[in-house]
Amino acid sequence: MLNVSRPLCVRSLLFCLLATLAGPTAQAQTQSTALNRQLERLDLSVSGIGVFNRPSTGTVTVNAQPTTLTITPGNTLGALITLRYIVKPWVGFEGNFSYARYTEKFNTIGGVQQNAREYTLGYVAHTPPVLGIRPFVSIGAGSTAFRPTPGGGLGLLEQARATYYYSVGAEKDVSPHFGLRAQFRESFFLAPDYGQNYLTILKHTTTFEPGVGFFLRF
Repeated sequence: MLNVSRPLCVRSLLFCLLATLAGPTAQAQTQSTALNRQLERLDLSVSGIGVFNRPSTGTVTVNAQPTTLTITPGNTLGALITLRYIVKPWVGFEGNFSYARYTEKFNTIGGVQQNAREYTLGYVAHTPPVLGIRPFVSIGAGSTAFRPTPGGGLGLLEQARATYYYSVGAEKDVSPHFGLRAQFRESFFLAPDYGQNYLTILKHTTTFEPGVGFFLRF
């Protein structure tokens, strides 16, 4: 009896061992597939942008006298980095960081050279592709930090302004993991005053940012 049942016991032990080993492998494969699906929804883009600022005018008090203050920001080139998570064509989210350096010219004190950094979050939607090109629109909000430079900032302090933006554009896949993107953005914020009463006009201004670049899909 013992000799007859021993092969059966060995086969049973082997089956249990294989089942135990196969369980974690199948679970790992399932987790890997789920992770890949999430990564496929991400893309990272880098764009060069033009930064074109609108001037603004208001009234301030200098030496107890009302004075007209005109702010004329310079125009320059900058960079925009965007990370997107696309759930489906009409539902997506993005985070933006942009950088530019230009001079705010005040008719009362001269020019203030500054670094402008935008940090925003937004919603993005894509329409169906046309000839392989996918149009998109996005809208969002965040803040822009205006930091006067040590050499040309007149000793003024850094200031953050609430920022709102929208963008329209289009993108095209070149390969499954690489594509090209062109867009036009417009952002809105109060003209910076660096916390100084003699520069405060409380006027909203606008920055126009056409840009082109590429994106990488994970």
